Amino acid sequence: MDVTRGRGRAVIAVGGTFLAVLAGTAAPGCARSPAAARTQGTTYCITTTVGMVTDIVQHVAGGYATVTGLIGPGIDPHLYKPTRYDVVQLMGADVVFYSGLMLEGKMGAVLAGVARGGKPVHAVTGLLEAEYLLSPEGAGGHYDPHVWMDVRAWSRGVEVVAEALAAYDPPHASEYCANAAAYQARLLDLDEYVRRVIASVPQTQRVLVTAHDAFGYFGRGYGLEVVGVQGFSTESEAGLDDLNRLVDLIVERRVRAVFVETSVADRNVRALLEGTRARGWEIAIGGELYSDAMGAPGTYEGTYIGMIDHNATTIARALGGEAPARGRLGQLQARHTGHD
Repeated sequence: MDVTRGRGRAVIAVGGTFLAVLAGTAAPGCARSPAAARTQGTTYCITTTVGMVTDIVQHVAGGYATVTGLIGPGIDPHLYKPTRYDVVQLMGADVVFYSGLMLEGKMGAVLAGVARGGKPVHAVTGLLEAEYLLSPEGAGGHYDPHVWMDVRAWSRGVEVVAEALAAYDPPHASEYCANAAAYQARLLDLDEYVRRVIASVPQTQRVLVTAHDAFGYFGRGYGLEVVGVQGFSTESEAGLDDLNRLVDLIVERRVRAVFVETSVADRNVRALLEGTRARGWEIAIGGELYSDAMGAPGTYEGTYIGMIDHNATTIARALGGEAPARGRLGQLQARHTGHD
């Protein structure tokens, strides 16, 4: 969804009310154009949705833009409803990036309204081909949006951001290209680490049971069978039949650990522990995984690389594989990688 800039007013529905927002209104601290930014020595403004998108944009934009992310750590983007503040930030931005594939489902009308108002609005998943995308059973024909779980696929989003910023700010196109290439090289190293530690898990234990089905791309990319208690959207609810089916699978396959997620309630996973215990099989909670949101700002886990390092390390160690306790670079918080 890329559009040219324009003038006028955009009327956007938010929470049942209509907010009339001037398309030319800037959020605090944002320059109105790259030309103005260069003249004034300030930066232009980019607004993003989830942290994984914000991370890409910050790496590519460097010091040329102020990047504001709307959906913070521990917040479920499937259920997130945009606030008045979000609308102001989006309308005041020079460029907007979001993940796409209906991850930010409840923000769709707002993003469309922003685009109609003349903002460049880009989905970082825009370069992925339909043949790559997963369309899980029961998803109503929608694609699974959790593409960031496959590092190589998520790296395509870096290209989207670099191309968009180069088009918006041509004088700095070479810098955006260089930033993107440097970040993609780091992602390649991360991808190789994930492949190595997951490959160390015994074949019979390569079953990943999580709170909701957010790890499909991770499983396909790195060789794990993935089972979520809930569907890929947390708006779906797990029923008793779903829980009984998973209990049967865990006991039959002798799965040694299941995982909770930072942005999803753990009640269903706790129910699995009780169900398997009643069947004479003890399982552990192998750790807490980052699924739809990264860790706290300012921490290693609060970066995309740290998020994936944490997940791969935690999964490998809990399922009997070999991985450093503190992760690929020794930066993981030890309290997050143990077992309950």
